[in-house]
Amino acid sequence: MLVNAVRLPVAEAAKQPPSQSTSQSALSECVSRTVRRYLADIGDAECSEGLHAMVLREVEGPLLREVMAFHEGNQSRAATALGINRATLRKKLAIYGLL
Repeated sequence: MLVNAVRLPVAEAAKQPPSQSTSQSALSECVSRTVRRYLADIGDAECSEGLHAMVLREVEGPLLREVMAFHEGNQSRAATALGINRATLRKKLAIYGLL
């Protein structure tokens, strides 16, 4: 079941590849749009750390911050929501300076 799923307007859906034209979550669409814009901006230039690593780094910090805020700083509940171990969450929070 998709949570926070949205249907793209017909004109927008027509621009999407066939596998994406039916229904795409709002988060997925946001990531797709942002990555397309980033790739258009950089052209053929290479990302020094690799695009995958850069996207994960850019997304993980805000994700952790928002989930921690939603769970009012409760690391156990945040870890459960994220599907990770509490020790792993603490390690990631330290990396991003969120402790």
